[in-house]
Amino acid sequence: METTRNLEFIKDVANKKIVVIRHFDAPIDHVWRAWTERELLDQWWAPKPWKAETKSIDFRTGGSWLYAMVGPDNKKEWCRADFNSIDAPRNFSITEYFTDENSKKNDELPTMNWNVDFQSADETTKVTVSITFDKVEDMETIVKMGFQEGFTAALGNLEELLMETTSK
Repeated sequence: METTRNLEFIKDVANKKIVVIRHFDAPIDHVWRAWTERELLDQWWAPKPWKAETKSIDFRTGGSWLYAMVGPDNKKEWCRADFNSIDAPRNFSITEYFTDENSKKNDELPTMNWNVDFQSADETTKVTVSITFDKVEDMETIVKMGFQEGFTAALGNLEELLMETTSK
């Protein structure tokens, strides 16, 4: 487990799970919007110098989000998230996997099952992300791809965005 000021990153090998807990100094509705609206997601989802670029999003149970992580060389790594359940503004769950730009699944890379919880306390919001994998090897592959560093950086981007939008 790694803990920083506002972040806990837990690798639970026995349960094939990664848990990330992050506190934000922003009300739950602001944090929820940042996780669920295209214009805001694209501003923080990718770790710099990468950027996120949404091709399509249909935020509803049964809908999906197709996006690319765009590198500094303009190379695109595509992903798709299928929305399994949504309980606004408290929780949503997705199944996420790597694809091509037309949503064709890349079976060589792992599928991740995300559960994202939002808890409000005064003007702060605690976000708990639990990501489960079919196999320990899948979790290890994602970690070796730099998930911990990348997601930690992206959540830092989210904190910056929330500070800008909350102070307006």
